[in-house]
Amino acid sequence: MPVPHPAPISGHSYSAVELVVDRDAVVMLDQRLLPTEETYYRYDTVEQVAEGIRAMVVRGAPAIGISAAYGLALAARSDRARGDFMGEISRAGELLAATRPTAVNLFWAIERVTAKCRDWADLGHEERSRRVADEAIAIHREDVEACKTMGAIGAQWMPEDGVVLTHCNAGALATGGYGTALGVIRAAIAAGKKIRVLADETRPYLQGARLTAWELHMDGIAVEVITDNMAAHFFSRGEIQAVVVGSDRIAANGDVANKIGTYGVACLARLHEKPFVVAAPWSTVDLRTADGSGIPIEERSSEEVTHVGAKQLVPTGVRARHPGFDVTPARLVTAIVTERGAATPPSNATLAAIAPK
Repeated sequence: MPVPHPAPISGHSYSAVELVVDRDAVVMLDQRLLPTEETYYRYDTVEQVAEGIRAMVVRGAPAIGISAAYGLALAARSDRARGDFMGEISRAGELLAATRPTAVNLFWAIERVTAKCRDWADLGHEERSRRVADEAIAIHREDVEACKTMGAIGAQWMPEDGVVLTHCNAGALATGGYGTALGVIRAAIAAGKKIRVLADETRPYLQGARLTAWELHMDGIAVEVITDNMAAHFFSRGEIQAVVVGSDRIAANGDVANKIGTYGVACLARLHEKPFVVAAPWSTVDLRTADGSGIPIEERSSEEVTHVGAKQLVPTGVRARHPGFDVTPARLVTAIVTERGAATPPSNATLAAIAPK
């Protein structure tokens, strides 16, 4: 059943996910219904949160990580956790980790909260439940601040007056608020730059058409939607001055996994000598994965390709391929922008230089 929207931590007018005030439930904006319906649903158990992540009620690597942290907060409050706290946290972590394999923020958040839980295992039920919820809320708040910081850093690559292309959705809907790629655009506009946005529709799930266009329009930012196969045309006409995208996982050498279709956009940007900027929180950088070949690529349902909603587009009996992500080689990326600074050009050395010491 739809529920009222809780006050967003980010201060934005909408939010991908929030922990309710009494901390016994999670509320998610059902992004599958956008742009025609802004509907929020309540999830009372970690099982429901995991299904919300798997089914893409919530999506975007930072928002997935925040949702997982909130799922663990629900697990910590459960009756099962009263008798076997670490057993329940471990079970919940495994359940959440199985939902979306590419988004490294998911695993980062699970590992961070689980490590804290080990320190709190001997506390009473109410105290450790409170601490787990506090940690999850801290992850959410940190993500909002990280987005604002990387936005200010990344704005330098945006034109003073011109068109910026983005692919998929890496905005407030994909994060704790403000956004990564769209945070760069927001920060550039706040700094006085006159930015207009072309949003790739991002087939097959249409995150650009449904989500990026919705939130930019909500915020009064000039945006037009183009089909993915129009990008080359607009590059050739000189209409695009820069590209900014988000990421679901960044390897140690600077290879970037993002929504399928990103690699092609990067090739176009290089051919036309335009900056191709990736904005992501440091939690998206996976220094344990040497390069892009080690990033797992989620294979999603072929029905997301063969159908749009209930409408079938492909003949019955014909299969469709659906890798959810592709990997853009570091050599095509102008800068990887994080809250810790920018790696430019991306490499093992430039990422290591901004890594936590």
